Amino acid sequence: MAVATPEAHLLAASLVFNLSIGGSYMETVPATDVAASFSQRNGPLARVQHILHRYPTLSPGFVLVVASIVFTIFGHGKFQQLGTIGTILRQTAVLASLAIGQTLIVLTAGIDLAVGTGMLLSHLVVAKLAFDSGWPPFLALAAGAIVAMTLGGVHGLLVTKLGLPPFIVTLGTFYVFQSLGLIYSQARTISKNELGGENSVLLWMGKQVKIGSMPINRGVIVVFLMYVVFSFILSNTAWGTHVYSIGDDREAARLAGINVTRVLISVYLVAGFLYAFGGWVQLGRSLSASSNAAVDINLETITAVVIGGTSLFGGRGRLSGTLVGALIVQVLRLGLSLADVSPYWQNFAIGLLIIVAVTLDQWIRRVAK
Repeated sequence: MAVATPEAHLLAASLVFNLSIGGSYMETVPATDVAASFSQRNGPLARVQHILHRYPTLSPGFVLVVASIVFTIFGHGKFQQLGTIGTILRQTAVLASLAIGQTLIVLTAGIDLAVGTGMLLSHLVVAKLAFDSGWPPFLALAAGAIVAMTLGGVHGLLVTKLGLPPFIVTLGTFYVFQSLGLIYSQARTISKNELGGENSVLLWMGKQVKIGSMPINRGVIVVFLMYVVFSFILSNTAWGTHVYSIGDDREAARLAGINVTRVLISVYLVAGFLYAFGGWVQLGRSLSASSNAAVDINLETITAVVIGGTSLFGGRGRLSGTLVGALIVQVLRLGLSLADVSPYWQNFAIGLLIIVAVTLDQWIRRVAK
């Protein structure tokens, strides 16, 4: 009777291993390589990556906490004051409202570079109709919403029907909407008194309220409620599921029976409505209507979305992260200003943070597969 040698046992074990993973008998895998691969996938770093993929709000939340601590230390005792916190929240309200619409579009693997100009055109229409034409405030606001949704619908049709890239479409309409706003308003600012004074419905969002001793305005509260509503819609409705599915894999979504064209157009329409809503918040914050307001808001919405953990490649992200991202942008700007940092370095810091956020997103997506 033949005696099995150690070499024979090793050969048999290798054969069983290769068959179990679908390989061939000749393509043996050294045990050391298998162990190293297993260790890599289950090491501390890999666990961190999977946690960040599952909870995308964690990393921006960490950045916000660290930034707040740093500016509390170096902000000359001003950053932690309730008045400063209230200022940050008021400044965040407009950006955060527009960033909801931007998030919806980015979740479908799109992008909107005309966020701010669309919002400005909408709120100029509201102001001009109320002031020049004497429209009742609610009708003027409704007209502004229709204008903004029409702009969003144009984006949706160009992207779905003509197959144009969202980046190119919205880059073009950025200039179109900006020009229309300047032509329509004749580059003049409509003041608070012309809008009906502090008690006007048009300026309702700017009415100051207090939470304890912290002064904020109504717009902050309403924007927060909008985040709650749209977070629920994205997480608990078929429409929200379709938005994520299209961003993750458009062709797979189509094969699964999702009407991709209809969903995409609806996303751009909803985003347009949110831009009109942001215009109302802007009216309350600035107490005026101007074509030169919020000049950096287009890129700031993208910054808030990216820093907040929403993937630019679509299909992954949460509105809670976008809200934190919007807060980070304003905390950085105000905190660096209180620390007497030059505005040039403020933009440098925000740009660097964007690069880090996109790099982190790429890293998370790679290991999560």
